[in-house]
Amino acid sequence: MKAPYFLVKIMQKTRKIIKRRQYETGDKLCEHPLLNHLYRARHIHSSADLSRALNQLCPPHLLKNMQQAVDLLITLREKQQHIVIVGDFDADGATSTALSMSALQQLGFKNLSYIIPDRFEQGYGLSVSVAKVALAQGAECVMTVDNGVSSLDGVNYLKKHGVKVLITDHHLPGEHLPPADAIINPNLKDCPFPSKALAGVGVAFYLMLALRAKLREMGVFNQETQPNFLALLDLVALGTIADVVALDKNNRILAYQGLARIQKGLCRPGIRALVEVARRNLQELSASDLGFAIAPRLNAAGRLDNMGLGVDLLLCEDMQKARAMAYELDELNQTRREIESGMKDEAVQICKNLSRLQDNIPFGIAIYQADWHQGVLGIVASRIKDKYYRPTVAFAKEQEGILRGSARSIDGVHIRDVLERIHSQHPEMMVKFGGHAMAAGLSLRAEFLDRFQKIFNDTIKNWIHPEQLQGIIWSDGELSCDQLNLSTAELLKNAGPWGQAFPEPVFDGEFHVLQQRLLKDAHLKLMVEPKNGGPLLDAIMFNIDRDLYPDFSIKNIRLAYKLDINEFRGNRSVQLLLEHIEPLTN
Repeated sequence: MKAPYFLVKIMQKTRKIIKRRQYETGDKLCEHPLLNHLYRARHIHSSADLSRALNQLCPPHLLKNMQQAVDLLITLREKQQHIVIVGDFDADGATSTALSMSALQQLGFKNLSYIIPDRFEQGYGLSVSVAKVALAQGAECVMTVDNGVSSLDGVNYLKKHGVKVLITDHHLPGEHLPPADAIINPNLKDCPFPSKALAGVGVAFYLMLALRAKLREMGVFNQETQPNFLALLDLVALGTIADVVALDKNNRILAYQGLARIQKGLCRPGIRALVEVARRNLQELSASDLGFAIAPRLNAAGRLDNMGLGVDLLLCEDMQKARAMAYELDELNQTRREIESGMKDEAVQICKNLSRLQDNIPFGIAIYQADWHQGVLGIVASRIKDKYYRPTVAFAKEQEGILRGSARSIDGVHIRDVLERIHSQHPEMMVKFGGHAMAAGLSLRAEFLDRFQKIFNDTIKNWIHPEQLQGIIWSDGELSCDQLNLSTAELLKNAGPWGQAFPEPVFDGEFHVLQQRLLKDAHLKLMVEPKNGGPLLDAIMFNIDRDLYPDFSIKNIRLAYKLDINEFRGNRSVQLLLEHIEPLTN
């Protein structure tokens, strides 16, 4: 069945195109010509930038206010005062919380507890509501992880009640900083730390390294008796990959070292259990597996329930108990996927109705349904953004008179700046907002929904050129027939970890289609042959658009793909993971 006319029209306007990356010339970075090409295209300038050794990490003392933070923790340890760690309800927040709890316990802190805010009742960060809970628990110091730099009200409340506050965060600070006793954040003004892309778990890890060094200097530990913080790197790798921060050199080292430990089985029971329920091979685990198989199961707790379950899993030392919690998270993730699928279908129908009414999809999409699950709004906004390649906000009812929205953006549109511009011109509309370039959240007064939809669309329209509303698949070029094999796939896998700002290689080429079929009513399975001859290859594209595929009239295609290794019943074969399909007429 052909796609309806209005949908075809949208596709023609938003169709993705393949462009090839440009790479710089210069000294040889490595011996293999393909890797040399790939690294050049990712702006690697010297072979030293490719080092994944721990001794190449940026030193902790370069983080602004580190001495203040360490001194505060030393005083708290001497007095064994009660520290309450306030985390966040995503994977970065969960790993940050678990890492801090574990490290502080190993360093001799005995009076510790943690709070993960309830996404639906308390919202993000160290709010006044969360501060009251910490105070009720007898907190003498509150330490935030992966949040806090914008928590002015919560910090003010705690300070009025005589509670010390230590903030560790990585989000961009606002114009005013909260009056905390110490703030560690690589993005603070004048902070000399070179890696501004640290995840929240990375910031917490650096603080623990500096604290251990101080205790060693004081004679509490020596090199032999100090806690082995290499054992924390599994958490650092998971949180860093899950939070989709830029994989600069420093983050690549952290991710690589943590992933290597996981692959060797040197990881905590909770991560091992998550790998099991995700049906992944521990020894072959990749950064992509952490991001797309392990992190979503951990995140499901924060989206549908409470991330306390995720933190408990990461702190669990008993494999049997860890498995039980991992299966509970797996069930939550399945429920999340079912909720998300229904919401996405409803959102797509809304978008189709918009196209009928306007004969064109808006420049900025803002959609609303009262009963949508707030925990899945961001995922749905992301799916709609990907489908139509438009900045998208998805809204649901938060409380009477207030809508909660989650926004996702495209390249060239800083979504938080868009919201800030709207707020500056229409301050009566939004109760609050925050975020960064590609993702943001907001609370909107319900009476202004129609106005917001129009203003959001007009703001995006004036923000960008129409050609920016066309998705681009960036390709690293074409692989020759003798490169389409397992050895190349292994080479690429071992050259990572790949991720944000250091993207996994994508290649393109023309192929003959020999077979095509649908798997699980959602995925397209192909057998293809390179246009100029070569090996027969399996190819798969997940979550295909059923309005378009399968299409048995298509005989020749241009593909954008990742070279992948398929493992099935002990057999390993190369396959193409498809990013884009472009039918050819010839």
